[in-house]
Amino acid sequence: MVDTGIYVLFIRLKQNHKVSIGALGEIEFRSGFYLYIGSAQNGLEHRINRHFRDDKKKHWHIDHLLEFGDIIDVKVKDGDSDEECILAEKIGRFTEEIQDFGSSDCRCDSHLFYHSDNMANLNKKLKTLHLKDYRQ
Repeated sequence: MVDTGIYVLFIRLKQNHKVSIGALGEIEFRSGFYLYIGSAQNGLEHRINRHFRDDKKKHWHIDHLLEFGDIIDVKVKDGDSDEECILAEKIGRFTEEIQDFGSSDCRCDSHLFYHSDNMANLNKKLKTLHLKDYRQ
């Protein structure tokens, strides 16, 4: 596996939760599916595996949400941080963005997106983005 690139976490939230997200404050998350876009320019596999761990310091916005949601899939794509933002913009076209989430180090409106539909419909929409399955 390549050690750099973009990743997309597919997160399922089974019920509504209010979550305190650092400087963003308290956010009401509805049950459904969330897509989180991130990148690692060194240590992609380590970064993805970190998201699965329960015993981690809360460093990023996503760490707070993952206390309540389950990662159900991960996709990857070659690219740098510019490609991460391009992918976030494309995913934002057919999902609902969670304002300012995960995008404090770029100009994007968000890197977390909500989709209430089922995974099959979501995957159909994502096919055009050329994401690859991530194998742990």
